[in-house]
Amino acid sequence: MGYSISIENSNTLFQSLSDKYDIYAPTVFEGEGCFSDTDSLRYGKVKSFDEIEFERKSEYSFKEVLIPVRETLFYFAENQTIVPEEDPKGAIIFVRSCDLHAIKRLDQMYLKNGASDFYYARRRNKVKFAILGCEETCQSGFCVSMGTNTTDAYDFSFEMKGNAIVVDCKDEELKGYFESVKKEECEVTPAFVTENIEKVTLPKNLSNESFDDELWEEYGSRCINCGRCNFVCPTCTCFSMQDIFYKDNHNAGERRRVWASCQVDGYTDMAGGHSFRKSNKDRMRFKVMHKVYDYERRFGYPMCVGCGRCDDVCPEYISFSNLVNKLAKKETE
Repeated sequence: MGYSISIENSNTLFQSLSDKYDIYAPTVFEGEGCFSDTDSLRYGKVKSFDEIEFERKSEYSFKEVLIPVRETLFYFAENQTIVPEEDPKGAIIFVRSCDLHAIKRLDQMYLKNGASDFYYARRRNKVKFAILGCEETCQSGFCVSMGTNTTDAYDFSFEMKGNAIVVDCKDEELKGYFESVKKEECEVTPAFVTENIEKVTLPKNLSNESFDDELWEEYGSRCINCGRCNFVCPTCTCFSMQDIFYKDNHNAGERRRVWASCQVDGYTDMAGGHSFRKSNKDRMRFKVMHKVYDYERRFGYPMCVGCGRCDDVCPEYISFSNLVNKLAKKETE
């Protein structure tokens, strides 16, 4: 059983939630698009439910809320190191089904892939997820093919219907907030798409010859190493380290981790001048195989969730979904 809450009462609900949680959702940033006089649709802290974009998929994923683009791990001064204090507030993140499945991938890499990451864990433990339904498929997504089009792992669902919001709350801690406002009980079923325009078939038993296939050169020759595909992807987790020294005291500063990309020059550089995956075709092969083949063989499910953002953002119109379909087709030839 869910709740129907009027817009007027939903404003009271938002303010109540905001006392304990920062609320992040897809929202429009006017005039901040890639081109002049265009807007950007990405995640940001919202001040009301009215600011949430319900109809369109965000251009960038939610992951920068959990994994900041630049994150200070600790400050150092002489013989002392100080870890930044934890944000006292929790967070509520509004996501779609494919992105909620991406959380499973991030948890796998940061919490279960060896030692748990301290910084990710303390932030992750204070996050709640609200699911935004998808009435229709987006143009580039292929979540149905990846099995990520539906989920019941949300803390609460959220949908706008006329002059009311409709909510199905599963989280016991959050139920008190919804029950404290005037509402009506109703049946709630989140909307999930059952068919996409894009359809993808994953390769299952690739031969060793596939590593030298000409399609890697075909797609790699078009790549300009911008890394945008990695930065918009909700499951990419690579980063590099930076030590920042302060000008007024060269013995003091901070260590940061910063998003990095397997597609960018220099990412695989090592001491002694060695570097792996120097060519674009090798980088393209690594990214694709990791997303749809190697990761699945290790953990039992593919890393890619089929959101389609990499296809949307590529300035060279390289289609990840088409590449994967070509790879699967060659498997049967």
